[in-house]
Amino acid sequence: MEQRIIPESELVLHTDGSVYHLRLTPEQVGTTIFTVGDPDRVATVSQHLDQVDFKLQNREFITHTGWKNTHTGWKNGHRISVISTGMGTDNIEILMTELDALVNVDLQTRQVKSKKTSLQIVRIGTSGSLQASIPTGSLLASELAIGMDTLMAYYPELSGPQDFGQAIQAELGLTFRPYQAAASSKLLDKLDSSIPRGITLTCPGFYAPQGREVRLKPRFDQLIERLAGLQIKGRSLTNFEMETAGYYALGELLGHQVLSINAILANRPLKKFDSAGEATVAKAIQLALDTFTS
Repeated sequence: MEQRIIPESELVLHTDGSVYHLRLTPEQVGTTIFTVGDPDRVATVSQHLDQVDFKLQNREFITHTGWKNTHTGWKNGHRISVISTGMGTDNIEILMTELDALVNVDLQTRQVKSKKTSLQIVRIGTSGSLQASIPTGSLLASELAIGMDTLMAYYPELSGPQDFGQAIQAELGLTFRPYQAAASSKLLDKLDSSIPRGITLTCPGFYAPQGREVRLKPRFDQLIERLAGLQIKGRSLTNFEMETAGYYALGELLGHQVLSINAILANRPLKKFDSAGEATVAKAIQLALDTFTS
């Protein structure tokens, strides 16, 4: 069967052969990738690399690529990229699609490669806890993520259970079912068992979708209490943010290993915010680097 050639309007490339939004070419990205939402945080992560030999910025996507653990020689070191994404699963769709194209599409022939590469992608992000028992200043790994956005309405069905999505739809009377996707068990198993695992709610906004009220009143009364009180097989939602479910869903469909590590900066039931937030983020960064580049 003749392979489909991906049209130039569907996978847009610059004249130098780089993908449209990330502006990267295949040799400029490592197979281990740490992502952060805040562009200013890229340098905070990449300063821990032994050598950074490539830097680029296009829109909110900043990339630093270099090496870690090179004391055993460059050949045995880890080729690492640190990339900022901005906020929201719409940006994650761009990131995941273009990263996949860099390793799994021949950009010259525009054909999908027969041999696929599976990237190791670790999100280092900030989050708020839905449970009073999860304190600010702590770290949490997302074992599952539930997407409150509609991104996956445009993609094939996911293979895993969708019980939390169904429960949230029923509780809030939503016209759509939130989607549910899991972390890479391979990456999750590498984390020390002392790091709590949780079920993360990915929201399509920071204010009303997360139950905040400034001038506009959210449509759903007591959103945090209602979501925190849901239980499926004895498990509850633990935290919420704006990207993880998009990572996990697209990671499953594209065949990449993805894990989200959350620095808990807010406790919403207790109305507390982490006054030492940067130190908590620094802990998350160190955990990710120690675990996935050793």
